Amino acid sequence: MDGSKLNNRAKDGGLNVFVHLAFDKDPEVWRRAWADGNLVGRNDETPYGYKRASEMGCNVSFSQSRGEGFIKKVLRLGVRFILGFDLIHAINNSQEIRDADVVWTHTESQFLAVSALLIRAPYRPKIIGQVVWLIDQWPNISVVHKYLYRALIAKVDVITTHSQLNLDVAKSIFPKQRVELVRFGIPAENPTPPTMRNAEPTSVISVGNDRHRDWPTLIEAVGGNKGILLEIFSGTASRRRSRKWDNITIKPAQSNDELVAAYGRAMLAVVPLRSNLHASGITAIQEAILAGLPVIATDTGGLRSYFTDDEITYVPEGNVVALSAAIISVSENYQHHFEKVLRAQSRFNLRDLGAESYIRSHVVLSNDLMCSKK
Repeated sequence: MDGSKLNNRAKDGGLNVFVHLAFDKDPEVWRRAWADGNLVGRNDETPYGYKRASEMGCNVSFSQSRGEGFIKKVLRLGVRFILGFDLIHAINNSQEIRDADVVWTHTESQFLAVSALLIRAPYRPKIIGQVVWLIDQWPNISVVHKYLYRALIAKVDVITTHSQLNLDVAKSIFPKQRVELVRFGIPAENPTPPTMRNAEPTSVISVGNDRHRDWPTLIEAVGGNKGILLEIFSGTASRRRSRKWDNITIKPAQSNDELVAAYGRAMLAVVPLRSNLHASGITAIQEAILAGLPVIATDTGGLRSYFTDDEITYVPEGNVVALSAAIISVSENYQHHFEKVLRAQSRFNLRDLGAESYIRSHVVLSNDLMCSKK
C-alpha cells in the first residue's frame, strides 16, 4: 500500500489504529473482569482506555491472544526470554498490524516486537512506541541486546515516555529518535469529593505492585506506632514484612469493591518508591487523589511533571524519619492537606490529566505522523 493511498484512507474513513498489548490483555477478557468488579483499581471498560480514540475519529482494534497449549506457550515464553520481547505474540497478530495506519503499544515489549516483525516489510504502519522500564534497565542490558534494540528503535516513528526524566535520558541514548512526553492518565470521571477525616488512629492506605515500591521504608516508618493503622494492598509485597507489627496488614485486593471500601476508610495514601525514571506510582497517586485522599509520595521518577508540592506531599527517597513526620503532619494538619487534595483534583482539568487526555495525545501524535514524511 503506497503512502498517498494510506493518507487518503486515513483522511476519508478515519485513522485505523491497532493497539498491540501484552499477551493477556485481550479487550473481551478485560471487559468481563471490569464488569465483574475483578479488575482492581480505577479502570476503563477497555484496556487502558484506548477505545476512547473511537470518539476522536479513529477506528480502533486490539491485539488478541491466540490459544496455545503447553508446547506453544513454552516456545513463546522462551523466545521472549531470549529476545526480551514477545515476538510470537506479534507474529500471531501480524495481519492486523500490517493493515493498520498506526500501531500503538503500551510497553517496550510490544513495540520492539512490532518493529522486529516489520523489519523488512515493504509497507510499515506508523509505530508509536511507549517506553516504561527500558530506560531504567538500559545500563544493565547486554551489548548484544543494546545493538538489537537500537536497530529496532531506529524503525519506530516516535518514542513516548511518561516522565520528563525518562524523556531526557531516552534522548541521550537515542539522539536521532523523536521522543515525546505523554503523561499517563486513568479515568478521571466522577471523582470522590474530599472530606475532613479526623479519626484516630490515623488510617493509611498504600497500593501497588510495581517493582520500584519501597515497602521497607514505609513499614519502618509506621511499624509499632499505635497511632497509625497501615493497610498495604499489593500482590508483590511480602506479608512476612508485617508479621512483627500489629498495626500493619499486607494483602492483595480481591475485588474493586474491596479497594474502594479501603479508600473510603483511609485518611491518607502513601506511595513509597525507590529511585526510577518512569513515574512509577503515578497510577496509585491518581487513584488516591480521585478517591479524595491526601497523598504522600517519594520524590523520584519525575512525578513533579504531574503534581506539585501544593497538591501532594513529597518526601526524600528512603528517609524513614521524613516519611513518618509527613504522615503525622497530615493527621495533625488535615485542613491544609484537605486543600491540597482539592487543588490536585482540579489539575485533572487544568493540566489535562486523565485517560481522556492520555488517549487524545496518542491521536494527536498519530495524525501528526500521518501528515508528515519520514
